[in-house]
Amino acid sequence: MIQITPQMRILLAVEAVDFRKGIDGLARVCRDILRSDPFSGYIFLFRNKRATAIKILMYDGQGFWLCQKRLSEGRFRWWPDKGHENSKTLAVHELQMLIWNGNPGEASVGPLWKKVQLPE
Repeated sequence: MIQITPQMRILLAVEAVDFRKGIDGLARVCRDILRSDPFSGYIFLFRNKRATAIKILMYDGQGFWLCQKRLSEGRFRWWPDKGHENSKTLAVHELQMLIWNGNPGEASVGPLWKKVQLPE
C-alpha cells in the first residue's frame, strides 16, 4: 500500500505522455523532461493525450510503484496549461482532488502549519 503524506513532493508532468511507456520509459521522462531524479521518492503524475487516464510513478526505497487510473466515462476535466514549465508541483490535497476528477484549484484547505500559543 502507498501512503501519501502531506510532506511528500508531487510533480505533475504538464505535457501528455505516451501511455505505452512503463516504469523505465516514465523514469526517463522524469530525468529528461522533468529534470528530476526518479529515485528521489517524489510522486510523479502523468496524463495520456486523450485525458482519459493518469499514471503515478513512485520509488519507495526498494522499487518502483506504477499506478494507473482510467476513467470509464469522460475525461479528466483539469490539467494545467502548457506554459513555460514542463512540470507543476501539487500538494497532497490537490492530488486527491485530481484523482477523483476534480479541480485542484477549487480545493480549499486550512493552512498546513498553524502557530499554537501555549498557555502561560
